[in-house]
Amino acid sequence: MKQLVLTVIGRDKAGLVEKLATVVNEHKGNWMASNLSHLAGYFAGILQLEVADADLNELSDALLAIEELDIKIHHGIDSAGQEQHQLKFVITGNDRPGIVRELSSVIKHKGTNIIHFESSKQSAPNWGVPLFNAIATVELAQGLSRDEVIAALEAIASDVVVDVETVD
Repeated sequence: MKQLVLTVIGRDKAGLVEKLATVVNEHKGNWMASNLSHLAGYFAGILQLEVADADLNELSDALLAIEELDIKIHHGIDSAGQEQHQLKFVITGNDRPGIVRELSSVIKHKGTNIIHFESSKQSAPNWGVPLFNAIATVELAQGLSRDEVIAALEAIASDVVVDVETVD
């Protein structure tokens, strides 16, 4: 079986997920995982599919023929045997330009790898400024303490709060 990673984007309209799912199903693909969003009038996402070697070309051609979506297909890389300890951080702080760069820089310099990252800006009328919220799942480097990463993230600014949970 081949693993595919798709990036998709197109002007948002009803039925895009159904169309994508139908093409995958009709061409013997298996929808493994996805993260899909509506962003500024666009439908955007990333998907992981699985398909038998014999059906790979037919599925790829059918996906690329979907006119409403710009689809890029990447072949997955085997990552078996690389499992490390994962943590999920919930990070909240006052929104400001550069906060994602600051967070990702700390995560990188502590030797962790971002596996999944979601962020949003939320209205906070009682605070006077919007709140930044992120959920980051990271792989900790061998021997790195989760408390060390939390302390480094919270040191970015006095308003940054980090909650953490272990990922099974």
